[in-house]
Amino acid sequence: MTRGKLRIYLGAAPGVGKTYAMLSEAHRRVERGTDCVVAFVEHHHRPRTEVMLHGLEQVPRKEIGYRGGTFTEMDVDAVLARRPQVALVDELAHTNVPGSRNAKRWQDVEELLAAGIDVVSTVNIQHLESLGDVVESITGIRQQETVPDEVVRRADQIELVDMSPEALRRRMAHGNIYRPDKVDAALSHYFRPGNLTALRELALLWVADRVDAYLNQYRSEHRVSAIWGSRERIVVGLTGGPEGRTLIRRAVRLAEKGAGGEVLAVYISRSDGLTAASPKELAVQRTLVEDLGGTFHHVVGDDIPAALLDFARGVNATQIVLGVSRRSSRQYVLGPGVGATVARESGPDLDVHLVTHAEAGKGRGLPVARRARLGRSRVVTGWLVGVLGPVLLTWLLTGTAPDVGLANDMLLFLTVTVAAALLGGLFPALASAVVGSVLLNWYFTPPVHTLTIADPVNIVAMAIFVSVAASVASVVGLASRRTHQAARLRAESEILSFLAGNVLRGETTLEALLDRVRETFGMESAALLERTGDTAPWTCAGSVGPRPAKIPEEADVDVPVGDHMALSLRGRVLPAADRRVLAAFAAQAAVVLDRRRLRHEADRAKRLAEGNRIRTALLAAVSHDLRTPLAGIKAAVSSLRSDDVEWSEQDRAELLEAIEEGADRLDHLVGNLLDMSRLKTGTVTPVIRETDLDEVVPMALGGVPEDGVDLDIPETLPMVHVDRGLLERAVANVVENAVKHSPPGQKVLVSASALADRVELRVVDRGPGVPDAAKDHIFEPFQRHGDSPRGVGVGLGLAVARGFTEAVGGTLRAEDTPGGGLTMVLAVPAAPQCARPDHPVLPASGTL
Repeated sequence: MTRGKLRIYLGAAPGVGKTYAMLSEAHRRVERGTDCVVAFVEHHHRPRTEVMLHGLEQVPRKEIGYRGGTFTEMDVDAVLARRPQVALVDELAHTNVPGSRNAKRWQDVEELLAAGIDVVSTVNIQHLESLGDVVESITGIRQQETVPDEVVRRADQIELVDMSPEALRRRMAHGNIYRPDKVDAALSHYFRPGNLTALRELALLWVADRVDAYLNQYRSEHRVSAIWGSRERIVVGLTGGPEGRTLIRRAVRLAEKGAGGEVLAVYISRSDGLTAASPKELAVQRTLVEDLGGTFHHVVGDDIPAALLDFARGVNATQIVLGVSRRSSRQYVLGPGVGATVARESGPDLDVHLVTHAEAGKGRGLPVARRARLGRSRVVTGWLVGVLGPVLLTWLLTGTAPDVGLANDMLLFLTVTVAAALLGGLFPALASAVVGSVLLNWYFTPPVHTLTIADPVNIVAMAIFVSVAASVASVVGLASRRTHQAARLRAESEILSFLAGNVLRGETTLEALLDRVRETFGMESAALLERTGDTAPWTCAGSVGPRPAKIPEEADVDVPVGDHMALSLRGRVLPAADRRVLAAFAAQAAVVLDRRRLRHEADRAKRLAEGNRIRTALLAAVSHDLRTPLAGIKAAVSSLRSDDVEWSEQDRAELLEAIEEGADRLDHLVGNLLDMSRLKTGTVTPVIRETDLDEVVPMALGGVPEDGVDLDIPETLPMVHVDRGLLERAVANVVENAVKHSPPGQKVLVSASALADRVELRVVDRGPGVPDAAKDHIFEPFQRHGDSPRGVGVGLGLAVARGFTEAVGGTLRAEDTPGGGLTMVLAVPAAPQCARPDHPVLPASGTL
């Protein structure tokens, strides 16, 4: 069975007219004789959309009962039984009511397509699953109903339904989208001009990418190798040299001349990993092209011109920008160069721009990675062995073993040449071969003590010796350099692996990272500098070591990170090989700094969210809990002031008692609110002093019934190091909470004991207890556990108690009481055994 085709109307925002466009398409198809039915369309009581349903056949919906209500969903079985040519299914991302055939409507659509039915559907850009985080950051609303991007991408046709933000807001204001009572709220929140503009851009970019995918698929299926210049796409070939920045800026200017131009910078490295590129310069160029709106690509290829042209044709580029070669004139004997080759092979459909720059014709020099340095001591030793070794060997052979034979003499001299190659590399070995050949000719080749050679066989032997010595020296020197290079690269990879692992796990702070940079490279100090603009002054984001650089010009080593950040080191000038790893450190330092700032922003956002939650809860508390005692006081006062009722003395006493109780309760609630506000604003300043716990706890029990608490405070307890007033308030709140939840007739036990350097106060009740999952939740502001009734408090007692306890350096936690109930454990630091004689004795009244 042939699979049905899917057509999707993609909207930039609700109300742009997706459903209207879908219904208009249905009417056109019906007029052409197509069997088209409405499987499910939601008109949301919009008159214009509702009118468009007239004249179209509608499949009856399926009614589903859920939680006492009745809901309607698309009847998939009925649509399959009707089997139309085309089915209209609105709101592709919709979540079906539990009990439906499928959980999501797009799964219903998949069934229809599999049955060979063409489907026309609608969806908004904010419902695409991959864009959930982006849409939430724009609108502040997390979309709960989403559809996988792949479902939409597989559609045979996608049509964008677009509208300018101003026109959409006018449509909203005219009542064409939402009911009048919802218009003002929608315009001031989701439908703000900035939100609509950002959503519109998301939709346009998503559809543009889809169009590119369609075009590439078509070109691939039809084997179209020619470049179609649908829009300017400019490829910049980078070598890692200093001219790259000039090429990128020139390419961007070319792209800006046409609408929708795109810049792709590409660096091609050889498969053997050898490169003459500067990693630091490549990092700078990558940042530059991304800042200018382009993209950076890294391609591996041994034939650089062919790889560059293949990449350009693969991305359907229209132009290639290359720099004039940096090779000197004598280097052109090796070939025409990359630029000339690319221009010759590009063909008529791909323009090649060769841009002049300051480095043109100055020569490339030797690649840094090809000549791993062996160290000065090894090179000097190699030269000594290469020059003096043959002389010493000649002295030994002429004095002790003059008749070993010319072949053995050559092998011994060849051994010296190999030793020189192992120690000093190629050039000491070549010098050893030259000196050795001269000495062999003078001392060991007949006639001796002359540079002539009588026997032709010896001439051939000497030539073979020189060639073998040179070849062996070259191979051994190359192997030695590669070994040294591999060891260095292994050390670099270990450093980078450790660095990346720590940074990705969030285990490295900026100062720790800078300290590792300083230790790794043996520098005096390291600093990460930044500024807000090209002319703004430099500021230090973090530094380690003495005398850190304040501006990049003061540093011995300066590694730029983007345009406005630099890693500056003082101590010594580093070689170019070390700067490769240093560039990675600099990039990671910027990442760590950004992560630290993002963490601070997240913490700030969390605090703001917490403040908003507390303000909301405070309003709820003021509107109910605080009004309850006020209502009782107002009723009692009004009764006492009433002239038409004669109150007895007992009645008057009861009314006054009610006023007093309400005032006390109100005072307690307001006190907790003020204490919590002080904790949240950080204005609680404890005055720490030594005090006895048996002086604090009895004062804290003044607000609870005497027969409701059993007190067990040993006199042998050590003194505690706390703020007396704050501790008293904390204990009072904990005990009052325990008494409130204790069953009638059950006393609350308050006991204390010493444990190491702390003193624990345990408040034990036999109430209903608290589950483990809620033990931390009960300490949050404005929280009541279980079915605690409204009007008995605003849920701040335990939150204030924990805040005051932590303010004096203690802890407050909840534990289960053996046999049932809850135990609050309040631990505070014990005072030192020997107090200083000059320790001031401050009044407790200064704490609150």
